[in-house]
Amino acid sequence: MNLRALLFCALWLVCSRSRAVDQPNVLVILADDLGYGDVYCYNPDRGKIPTPNIDALAAKGMRFTDAHSSSGVCSPSRYALLTGRYHWRTRLQSGIVPYLGGPLIAPDRLTIADFLKNHGYRTAAIGKWHLGWNMQLTASERKLLLSYRNKPTPAEAANDPAADRAAWQTIYSRDFLGGPTEAGFDAYFGTDVPNWPPFCFIENRRTVGIPSELLPAADLLNHKASIRGPALANWNLENILPTLADRACAFIDEAAKNPQPFFLYLPLTSPHTPISPTESWRGKSGLNPYADFVMQTDAVIGRVLESLEKSGTAPRTLVILTSDNGCAPYIGAKDLEAKGHFPSGPWRGYKADAWEGGHRVPFIVRWPATVAPGSTCDALVHHADIIATLADSLGTTLPATAAEDSISLLPLLKGSTAPVREFAISHASSGLPSLRRGSWKIIFGQSGGGFSGAPPVASSGQLYNLASDPSESTNLWNSHPDIVADLTAAMQRLVDAHPNDVPVKWRQFLN
Repeated sequence: MNLRALLFCALWLVCSRSRAVDQPNVLVILADDLGYGDVYCYNPDRGKIPTPNIDALAAKGMRFTDAHSSSGVCSPSRYALLTGRYHWRTRLQSGIVPYLGGPLIAPDRLTIADFLKNHGYRTAAIGKWHLGWNMQLTASERKLLLSYRNKPTPAEAANDPAADRAAWQTIYSRDFLGGPTEAGFDAYFGTDVPNWPPFCFIENRRTVGIPSELLPAADLLNHKASIRGPALANWNLENILPTLADRACAFIDEAAKNPQPFFLYLPLTSPHTPISPTESWRGKSGLNPYADFVMQTDAVIGRVLESLEKSGTAPRTLVILTSDNGCAPYIGAKDLEAKGHFPSGPWRGYKADAWEGGHRVPFIVRWPATVAPGSTCDALVHHADIIATLADSLGTTLPATAAEDSISLLPLLKGSTAPVREFAISHASSGLPSLRRGSWKIIFGQSGGGFSGAPPVASSGQLYNLASDPSESTNLWNSHPDIVADLTAAMQRLVDAHPNDVPVKWRQFLN
């Protein structure tokens, strides 16, 4: 038995309870790069993309308007969602887990999957992982896989194709370690990062098939794949999303036949790159391919929700739908805005920014008999809060060493209007931190910290009152030094409140 298993067997003895009469199934749907304003019910005045299935989910549940991811980019937000811990307490102080990067979730770190599994749940992850693996690569194998990046032709990419294929056979015949099945999930199926190699599905610890050719150069164009590398023969980027939907529906259908409650984590690969809507969705939006892909994503969500209904599990299933960060500016955001669609809604910035458009995300909860249909909540909430909410819903508590930054949303779900969270921290892709308390927001640097390239502000940092200035256009840093000092001290207290894996140098962006 490995260390993780021993630790959580001990945890089970400490914190398990007899199974509750009404343990809900749990479905967490995490869209990828879906902007706050891309969901029509969040942005009816400045949104042009129809999202009828997400809107219907909101009509049957609670729509949160002030929900945030831990970062404006992918990996760190996924870490915080699954662990209830801010990502910046780990080695990942900026950016994302790189290509061929190792596991970000430590072996002894409790995840939602661990927690629910210890309470009798069957757990599965279907979709994008992007939290690192240990592929057991030798130095020469790693060098080989990295050598294909940004090389447009097979002749440039491989000096000896036969030797390369032999190496791929060895590499992709091994187990990938440190992934979902070692983070509490009984089963995993997905593509890890759909725009990165290997271009194939992964099931549990193994690739489904052995990649045998380099991804065609044409698949590196038009916001599709971004790193070249080994692919299955005839790998089709358009098939990824429909296949994930097939697997999710199959899991729900099968799980419904068993008395054991289930947890399905469904991190979709869309509408992130590769932007590859299937033929039936191309041109549907009348806007651009990204908008078409948002519509297809909404349809996939509708299909999964329909499978809950048909299986009979919907009345006892807690559904959470959110996005890992804001919409990416490079998918034609400015062109969309010119056509009347604003992917960030009323908020400033986009994916990767510390401004609201980077990390304020859709967050919808449907839980029949607990959450009032058609309700809205304006309280400050965070992805990290999901695990504490689930623990509270099961009438149990989390260990003191787990989910340090998670706060239960259960009172809000039951209709309370009292705030549950005083502070929330969200970072830009560069690591630039922002801190919220009430309507005040401080950014500890002079820019958005992301991809926007906006000129830096004249002061050392940024302070906004979102109640009167939702567009973050009036910087109050110099006019409210007392609030700046108070929030700066609060930030340091929050950093020091729990152990960090590495020193957190959050002040480095201040001038």
